[in-house]
Amino acid sequence: MKAVAIQGKLELAEVEVPTPVPRPGQVRLRIAYGGICGSDLHYYHDGANGEFVVREPLVPGHELSGRVDLDPSGELASGTPVTIHPATFGTPEPGIEDRPHLWPNGAYLGSASTWPHTQGGMSEFLVVGKHMVRVLPPTLPLRRAALAEPLAVGLHGMTIAGGVKGKRVLVSGSGAIGLLTAAAALTLGATEVVSTDVLPGPLRRARKLGVHDTIQVGAQELPSAYFDVVLECTGVPAAITGALDAARRAGVVVLVGIPADEALPVNLSPLVSRELQLRGTLRFNDEIDQAVVLLDTTPEFEQVITHEFPADQAVQAFAVATDSDTSGKVLVSLW
Repeated sequence: MKAVAIQGKLELAEVEVPTPVPRPGQVRLRIAYGGICGSDLHYYHDGANGEFVVREPLVPGHELSGRVDLDPSGELASGTPVTIHPATFGTPEPGIEDRPHLWPNGAYLGSASTWPHTQGGMSEFLVVGKHMVRVLPPTLPLRRAALAEPLAVGLHGMTIAGGVKGKRVLVSGSGAIGLLTAAAALTLGATEVVSTDVLPGPLRRARKLGVHDTIQVGAQELPSAYFDVVLECTGVPAAITGALDAARRAGVVVLVGIPADEALPVNLSPLVSRELQLRGTLRFNDEIDQAVVLLDTTPEFEQVITHEFPADQAVQAFAVATDSDTSGKVLVSLW
């Protein structure tokens, strides 16, 4: 079968690899779409994502949709539309039994964090555990369903925040996850949603989604001590400082974006003076099920997709995805 593989820094190619055969408890899927994530871009541009270095050809892709090709058990019919929860959970630990996404020794599709690497889904076929498969409503197009994984990340941030209904919400950063997070906050009943970014392109896309206001960082001032919930989706130190300043007394700030693993210059004074709650998130637990429902009932989410490329133009797709002023979510259609 064909696959898109990252072979090292700035090395991306279409390759032939063996077609996988499902074992008991597994399902083979025919992949339709794969979204390009920030981690995929790091693997391509840097040959690594943080400390995880590409040491063998890595098929990227964990934002996926497709159809069942073969279920040895016969439970899922060939052609059934699906998306995928891309995590394989690790070893349970006391105190976090209900949060398997935090268990150590887990894996994630398209990741060099394991050896051998956990291959992703930018390929003709992918074999996954049946527990990872989420059957889609017949009314949900596969193109839109490829947004389920990044939308679940934003939804998990709102879960950690304690919900957004009836609250004033700031979404810091208007990349694909920030846009989906803002759209979800609107859908889930936030009374006010404001999006920020340093670039005008992402803010134009946020306005099309219906946010109440946008703020271009560096050109406009963020209101201080105003928002009930701040969802910080960039991981940039200056943005984290701005997020803390924007939260009202006793407000909640959730770090959805992943900061670099290093000492960061962040002003923590408002955390103490306003008794803020600063909370972290890691991917998501089971919010992908909620994401599927929202994507099915809210077609406007599909506006986050700005570009689609065939698999034989994957290099161009990655180049466009790198330009966040031009692109929102970039999809690769897979053979």
